[in-house]
Amino acid sequence: MMFASYRPILSLLRGTAFLLAATGLHGLLLPLRGQLEGFSTASLGLMGTAWAGGFVTGCFFAPRLVRRAGHVRAFGAFAASGAIVALLTGLIIDEYVWILLRAFTGFTMAGAFMVIESWLNEKSTNENRGTVFGLYMMVTYASIMGGQMIVAGGDVKSASLFMITGILFCLSLIPTAVSTASHPKPLQDVSLDVKGLYVNSPVSAIACVLIGIANGAWGTLGAVYGARIGISTAEIALMMSLVVVAGAAMQLPAGRLSDKTDRRFVLAGLAFGAALFAVAVFLFEPRSGVFVIVCTAAYGAFAYTLYSIAVAHANDHARAEDFVKVSGGLLLLYGFGTMIGPLLAAGLMGWMRPEGLFLATAFAHLCLAGYTLLRISRRAPVPIEDRDTFKTQPAERSITPEALRLDPRRKPETNG
Repeated sequence: MMFASYRPILSLLRGTAFLLAATGLHGLLLPLRGQLEGFSTASLGLMGTAWAGGFVTGCFFAPRLVRRAGHVRAFGAFAASGAIVALLTGLIIDEYVWILLRAFTGFTMAGAFMVIESWLNEKSTNENRGTVFGLYMMVTYASIMGGQMIVAGGDVKSASLFMITGILFCLSLIPTAVSTASHPKPLQDVSLDVKGLYVNSPVSAIACVLIGIANGAWGTLGAVYGARIGISTAEIALMMSLVVVAGAAMQLPAGRLSDKTDRRFVLAGLAFGAALFAVAVFLFEPRSGVFVIVCTAAYGAFAYTLYSIAVAHANDHARAEDFVKVSGGLLLLYGFGTMIGPLLAAGLMGWMRPEGLFLATAFAHLCLAGYTLLRISRRAPVPIEDRDTFKTQPAERSITPEALRLDPRRKPETNG
């Protein structure tokens, strides 16, 4: 009986897995192929900015499209568009075309994720919401990593990986297309109250922009860094995956520590740790694949934990009923940061050397640590007894504000 109640959710998660695998594969394939084709560093950075811009735009406008077409047809259109774009990037090898297509990909993926997340939210109950959210997290990390590792077994120079990406996008259509489950409620419009977010928690608002700058730089140009220092494609794929996985593994111990003290001390400490490893890579210029992977995984353990701590700190100051509004707004601020990061990193990599990427991330993390320490002297911490226990989150680049309605920290809804 218990398994039967989860059957519709598992079907949706299968579609999500294919969608995220396609996203992970395509996101790693493009910078590697672009690097081989001799695309400029600025163009490679603009691809990341275009994707982030399209994704944030999609969060605002996709709900209107879904309300007009319905969930199944809208998701079909989004996933099919993703497949078309993936195949077009394999057919047309041109840096300016790719920048434009990446913006379309970001928009369509925001819409597709919002449909999936709203459907999962509709099929979950207040009793099993935590389990469903946990399953969604596991699928998110495993699928992105799986998609990236496909690159290790393929030939970046051929069109085959673009075709596989298209196939994965099409496979994501099947579970929702054949589902007999009732359609979820219409998507809710997304809004952004920057002033309200800053008043609620200045540290969290500024932190999410700076974290977006650092993570956007790494997520877009990390593969380019690996290719330019001469490590193998398999090592690049493993490096990109382990950075995110290390961050996911570090979330819980760092979060539990933040439950016992002022979260801002943990936020500043993690930011200093990420900056320290980034500066070390910049100064020592490692070239051994194994050593590079170890250093970047250590960097990821600090850098990819920051966002969850920042969100937890903001929600310590917010009312329980404002969780979705606050967390969704911070996610959009993070998205704006990811538009800036690739441009900053591309400029430094072009001006200096591949390790200029880490100079960009270190700058963002040191600004975050410095501002957080400044704010500690200006505002008292929320008493420990008044806070919610820290809970981990999925990778922020692959979720939309709609996913936050799944989060068990959201105030339960009552029927009737």
